[in-house]
Amino acid sequence: MDLQQLFAQRIGGVRFGLTNDVYKFEKIKRAKAAARQARPQVELLDFGVGEPDQMAPAPIRAALKKAVDDPANRGYADNGIAAFKAAAARYMENFFGVRGLDPDTEINHSIGSKSALALLPLCFVNPGDTVLMTVPGYPVLGTQARYLGGEVVKVPLRAEQGFLPDLERIEAAAADRAKLFYVNYPNNPTGAAATPEFFDQLIAFAHRHNVLIVQDAAYATLIYGRERLSILGRPGGRDCALELHSMSKSYNMTGWRLGFVAGHAQAVKAFAEVKDNVDSGQFKAIQLAACAGIANVQLAEAICEHYRARLDKLVAVLQRTGFAARMPGGTFYLYVTAPRGAGAHAFATAEDASQYLIRAHSISTVPWDDVGAFLRFSATFESQGAADDDRVLAELGRRLQAAKLKF
Repeated sequence: MDLQQLFAQRIGGVRFGLTNDVYKFEKIKRAKAAARQARPQVELLDFGVGEPDQMAPAPIRAALKKAVDDPANRGYADNGIAAFKAAAARYMENFFGVRGLDPDTEINHSIGSKSALALLPLCFVNPGDTVLMTVPGYPVLGTQARYLGGEVVKVPLRAEQGFLPDLERIEAAAADRAKLFYVNYPNNPTGAAATPEFFDQLIAFAHRHNVLIVQDAAYATLIYGRERLSILGRPGGRDCALELHSMSKSYNMTGWRLGFVAGHAQAVKAFAEVKDNVDSGQFKAIQLAACAGIANVQLAEAICEHYRARLDKLVAVLQRTGFAARMPGGTFYLYVTAPRGAGAHAFATAEDASQYLIRAHSISTVPWDDVGAFLRFSATFESQGAADDDRVLAELGRRLQAAKLKF
């Protein structure tokens, strides 16, 4: 049997698994392994981690322990339990002031935002259709659209625009062809937060071009120096948008795989239709556990403050070592212009800089070269607790100074 002849073109066809292409996160993984082998006595400072460093809040964990022993929760959840949908509606009201969402028609649970982003193109994209998506960013919706034979039009996020897409520069023909427009605010990797004015412009754009906005709000509660914001709370937003919310970042529930989609009722119905043919829902006990905390503003604010304090200290360290760092609008990321070199080393790309910092100084970051050369530092770095954060950050500062970076 020649299995190589059977692979779909969408994953490479007969060349699948035979090329030497290496994804950047695999390159980072290999560089970290090399650094540990070369300097086993040196602590690797990992500022590239994209998931929370703490456990989920105690009330949520306690509720899971109780729910997991209830035989009523052992069956399939299908498209979600009523209690979680109701809790999600309360969350939208308590955090963002979005009132009146119907839990039965305007909300549906998902097995995390990644799953939701993968399923949405199945609802809308036919071969030859177009989707718009911002770059740099999370690629899942675009990847799935291409799998279905769709065209992905990349909309760049530039520093001079505050890492918001310039809607006026999107070609009218591409906008008219598009079915979906993927945005993500607060934004990974840039840390930019949307403004009410931007969401209003985006809503007007959606109505003008008949395109559905897919707003990935995975970091919606991690917001600094401004009010939390939902596109569904803006005039006309519920008529043209789906917003994806996640328990992963807001409540340190990354491995629990739970989120929800909310917004236009017909779009939610389409998502539920496709989802029902793909999965059987997240474990009911996990949904019930989330109900114990997701509408609790104090729980989320405590988590937000943990990252705000870390980011504030990280900004100071990076500024002292030459980076043009400043507090982000949201997320737990700092997105900074990559250095051009270090000592005798010159960097052509952010990836070059990232690889050098890992291999020569045991500092791990994530490079982005989509629109300019940037490094992403995350405030989810490992330490032994709040008292140990200062030690880790001081060590980061010493190593960056020793690197003699050039900007």
